[in-house]
Order: sequence, then C-alpha cells, then structure tokens
Amino acid sequence: MNYKNRYYDVTKKHHTRQGFCNSEPFSINYKEIRKWQKERKIAPPEGGYQRFCTDWYQEANFSITNRDAIWWLGHATALIKINNKIILTDPVFFDRVSPVPFIGPKRYTPCASSINNLPQIDIIVISHNHYDHLDYRSVLQLIERFPLVTIVVPLGLKKKIQAWGATRVIELDWWQDVWVDDVLLSAIPAKHWSRRGLFDINKTLWCGWMIESNQRCVYFVGDTGYSVEFTCVKKSFPNIDIALIPVGSYAPRWFMHNQHIDPAQALQLFHDIGCKRAIAIHWGTFELADDSLDEPPKLLKQLLPKYNLSENEFLILKIGDHIQLSDN
Repeated sequence: MNYKNRYYDVTKKHHTRQGFCNSEPFSINYKEIRKWQKERKIAPPEGGYQRFCTDWYQEANFSITNRDAIWWLGHATALIKINNKIILTDPVFFDRVSPVPFIGPKRYTPCASSINNLPQIDIIVISHNHYDHLDYRSVLQLIERFPLVTIVVPLGLKKKIQAWGATRVIELDWWQDVWVDDVLLSAIPAKHWSRRGLFDINKTLWCGWMIESNQRCVYFVGDTGYSVEFTCVKKSFPNIDIALIPVGSYAPRWFMHNQHIDPAQALQLFHDIGCKRAIAIHWGTFELADDSLDEPPKLLKQLLPKYNLSENEFLILKIGDHIQLSDN
C-alpha cells in the first residue's frame, strides 16, 4: 500500500510525499536497533532503585502557590501554570509505555500526581506519537475528566486524538501558531522521528512547543537530537523565560545521538536558545536507553561550570517538585 502524505507541501523541506523528515535527515536502521538491543547493559542507580526513588521523588502539591509555576511530574510530563491557564505536556500517568499495559518499558519512579488529583487542565500539548510521550490510557482519562480540554498536536495526530474522544483538537506544522484563550502556542522544529505501529514511521510530525502569555515565554523542547538550527529559535523567540530541556535517554551515543541530546548538548542548547533558566526533564523515570536513572543529573552537575551556568540557572528538580516563575 502506497501511503501519500495528505499534508505534503513541496515548499517545505521537512515534508515528503510519504510523511516527514528532519532538516538534518537521519534514518532508522533496524540492524543498529537489533545490535543495540543485543548489547544493552543498564546499571542500576547508585544505592539501588528504592534509594533513587527516595532521593528523587515527591508527591506534587498544586495548592502551594497561586503564582505562575511549573511542576515536573516525571519524564516529559509537566504542569505549567501561566496567565491563569494550566497546560499539561506529554501526559503519561501509567506504569508502562507500550502498545499494551503489561509489557514494555516500566516506570521506576511513581508519577508525581494521579489524574484525579490534577487541577483543572485547560490545554494539553503533545510533542510526538512515541508511547512514552503519547499514552492512550492517560489521554483517555484526561478527556473523560476534562471534556472541554484543548489538545494541540503536530501534523497527523488530530484524527487519532479525536478518535480517542477529544472534541477540541488543533494540529500545527512547524513554525505555525495558535491562540488558545490567552495563551499563544507555537510548534517548534525538533530533530526526532515518529512511529506508533509497524508501518507508520514518520507519517506524523514531531515538535517542541513555545508557550507564551503576555508576561511569560516557556519552551517545552520535547524529544530531540542536537541541531544547529536551534539558533533559529533564539532569533524568533529572544525572551524565553524558562525551557524544559531533555537530558536523559542518550546512551549509547553511536545509536542515540540523532534522536536524544545528552547533558552536554542540553547545556549547549541552553546557550543556543538564549533562555534565562531551564529545567532538566526526560530522565529518572523510564530506562529507555543505557544511561542509568541517576547518570543524567550527575553529569549535568559536573558540566555546569564548563558552560558557565549555575544550578539556579539549569535546575535539576525532584520529580514532583516545582519552580515559581518570578515576575518580569
């Protein structure tokens, strides 16, 4: 069956007739996937998994501030409160990230909140369709609890989310934006890929999200490999208050370098986009690569002085912890 990309625009380099590609293209090599899976060796965190959970997890408390704030709930799931609106990123609240609930990568640290304990969610943003970022059961329950929530997705995902029961779904291409109430959402290019089944590689788009109000600019980077094109983000958004930057699932580099940045590249990205502060995300929850759960924060702390940054500029939060956003 020959798939034809119904969004195809010949003027856009990231569009292909069969789907989408990166500005710096790379292919998914199944021989390399098999080689990596055969050679995988994951070390437990120092002191063991229970100690790691004790040190790096706390239950989220959403009642402790009335100000704009960001809570990191684990992996790429964050709750962002700006301009009296609450935005949820890549919601994953269950114990496995796979097509079925009883196999696949498992959660080693609890999600910092249940769906029932969340405050009113106004907007959900999805970066791409991988199972650790787009979880069917989580989205289903969120729609059930918040039936009027607006879900904003990259190209190709609207029909799927509507089929799951959502009534307010918006899909955007790279560099497109949309106002949802008083929040402006912009789809930002990322270097990644998409797949959910056996025959749908790169049939839907992937992206990060710039989330702006009249006082704030928050950048949810999503999943990405490093690209020099992040300097374009700074040109278009010169006043990023805080960025949620992934720092984990990067090893081995020979296999992961195209799709996930490592801590050094995360620090370089911080400078590339010119943000004022950042929060390290996408670590400490699932063992999706060969870096141990506690390796990303250790390496990030070691590298901060080399990039002339402090722990107050590039924050390493506990899962469930939050940061209040200061007044401009």
